[in-house]
Amino acid sequence: MTDAELLRRIRFVVALFVVGLVLSGVTAFPLLHELELAGRILNIDPAIGPHEYSGLRLWIALVWEALRDEQSRYPFLAYGTDWLAFGHIVIAMFFIPAWKDPARYRGIFACGLTACVGVFFIAFICGPIRGIPLYWRLIDCSFGLFGAIPLLYVRVLTGRLARDKSSGNVLAT
Repeated sequence: MTDAELLRRIRFVVALFVVGLVLSGVTAFPLLHELELAGRILNIDPAIGPHEYSGLRLWIALVWEALRDEQSRYPFLAYGTDWLAFGHIVIAMFFIPAWKDPARYRGIFACGLTACVGVFFIAFICGPIRGIPLYWRLIDCSFGLFGAIPLLYVRVLTGRLARDKSSGNVLAT
């Protein structure tokens, strides 16, 4: 594979990763609306108490009820998820230099991989403390796993690119 092909492949994967981060962040803004949609899809009646359901329906009904209560009584608490959304977008911005010059900014991928591993620690340490069901913590962990896969791939490709650059091949960007 030529350096230009490596660069194209790296940029494509990094762009997908950045889009995923931004979408993950943006979806933290309308949580109540998303839960209303999930509730309708799962045939959850908001007039019925959450504990009338079981499994995933119980969890969605419980979270939906909590968000409705929180947003009607304490709307300022949603500001925390606004910051979560903003944080995802800011993290995505840190990958832009790595998209432009992946060999030079290869360390950003290592940092991203570290964050992906950190998802598992948060899910398995904080999740039980906060009463998050195991299946939901596993869903959370999937973000770390599916984020790590493209980052590992890009690390391998940037390693090849860096070796090519150090051996005297000039990369035109």
